[in-house]
Amino acid sequence: MKDFRGKVAVITGAASGLGREFANTAAGLGLKLVLADVQPKALEHATEELLARGVEVLSMVCDVSKGSHVQELADSAMARFGAVHLVFNNAGVGSGGLIWENSEEDWEWVLGVNLWGVIHGVRIFTRAMLECAAQDSDYEGHIVNTASMAGLLTPPAMGVYNVSKHAVVALTETLHHDLQLVGAPIGVSVLCPYFVPTGIHASHRNRPEELESSEEVTASQVAAQMLTEKAVASGRVTAQDVATLTFDGIRNGQFYIYSHPQALQTAAERFDVLVRAQAPADPYAATPQVKDLLKAGVMPAGDGRARRR
Repeated sequence: MKDFRGKVAVITGAASGLGREFANTAAGLGLKLVLADVQPKALEHATEELLARGVEVLSMVCDVSKGSHVQELADSAMARFGAVHLVFNNAGVGSGGLIWENSEEDWEWVLGVNLWGVIHGVRIFTRAMLECAAQDSDYEGHIVNTASMAGLLTPPAMGVYNVSKHAVVALTETLHHDLQLVGAPIGVSVLCPYFVPTGIHASHRNRPEELESSEEVTASQVAAQMLTEKAVASGRVTAQDVATLTFDGIRNGQFYIYSHPQALQTAAERFDVLVRAQAPADPYAATPQVKDLLKAGVMPAGDGRARRR
């Protein structure tokens, strides 16, 4: 897709972080916007700013983990604009800690947003886009699923997040193959950002009450949270930079979009040992000081329990 002006973009997680910058960049390119987020006030603020710039905007509070919400979003987008051309399945949350210490609620929350949110977006919006293509011989569409470098690596104390993002990579690769199989005029990209200053380290602010865990927070979860906060805050590639890279990738028909291509060396090492059927490569081999900090955090004196959630 080369020409964006007048097209319609749907963005989940649009009120902050990458989603907000996708919206800002899209607005500058002349797109009409459908914005979705679980944060009503932040979404309202983002919408007001874009409307003040003269952008056509439809915004909806939407929990992407619920298929009915995503269906309502798609129905509303089609009713308002008559077509959808770009879909950013972007909403995401983060959680860390030793994998056996994550509660059932942790898994349900993270997989609900990070994986099921993308699943719902793909199954619902792909059908709508195919209908648009059937009615317009000049139709072009593109779907961007936000994964992570954690979808290509397996760093310790990030198990729930790793699983969710690996699944998004697999889902998106399969979507690409399936659309190619039927000759659909819809491109696909998977975005794999590394540590970018967004609000994902504070995503627990949006965790629903029914998925709050009654289990105690462990030392490993505290350590993982602290390291994530530090890494995200120190990121030099901004969310705006990633949005620019993403739209460039859409123009160029690029499937894999990376914010930090230098991190691919670690991914290459992972796949090298995979092919040789060896034990997983250490994702922190190049930064042993990070692993040392994490190890010190997950093995404190006492039983490792910190406080209730």
